[in-house]
Amino acid sequence: MIGKEKEAIVRLEDVVKIYRRGSIAVEVLKGVSLTVERGDFVALMGPSGSGKTTLLNLLAGLDVPTAGRVVVAGEETSRLGESELAPWRQRHIGFIFQLYNLIPVLTAFENVELPLTLFRLGAGERRRKVETALRLVGLGDRMDHFPRQLSGGQEQRVSIARSIVTDPTLLLADEPTGDLDAKAAEGVLELLTRLNRELGKTIIMVTHDPHAADIARTLLHLEKGLLAGAVTRRS
Repeated sequence: MIGKEKEAIVRLEDVVKIYRRGSIAVEVLKGVSLTVERGDFVALMGPSGSGKTTLLNLLAGLDVPTAGRVVVAGEETSRLGESELAPWRQRHIGFIFQLYNLIPVLTAFENVELPLTLFRLGAGERRRKVETALRLVGLGDRMDHFPRQLSGGQEQRVSIARSIVTDPTLLLADEPTGDLDAKAAEGVLELLTRLNRELGKTIIMVTHDPHAADIARTLLHLEKGLLAGAVTRRS
């Protein structure tokens, strides 16, 4: 949930982000503050250019705020050096992209296995984790298929399996249904709901789709770099 601090996974305090284009300063985030508790499912909506993807990048440690504090999984990300950020991200962040970002010459199994190669795991343990993740997303019978042999919805499921195989603290989803037809999108949303409600995964999802936003426990609107309007919470 967002509100009082209780096992907070995410804490933003007066976060400002300014990009400079020559002599021009563009203020993308204008003092954003929020807290996301463990187990919440947050949908973040807003028009293009409102700062949604910038916010996700800050949460993933891919960017740093111009001012304010971003604390994720107990770490203030701007205080971590490059050598610390990579292992921190591996432990705590799973990213689901709109366009899947699968490697076409690798099978579904090999795509999901990639994040695990950064950990000191034996081949048997890696295989067990990959098979578990792929079965969880309903693709236990597609492990040896290449992306070109899968539908768009199945490719996104492989992407989700890759994002959860390391059991990250926080899942960040950037328009996860934006490139899917209605049926495939519905399947992905049902999967995200299961990950949240049955496995307790904390999810922050950027979306333009009101139907996708309806599955979240908490709904936020970002407009012109500010959180706007009332926070909607669902049980």
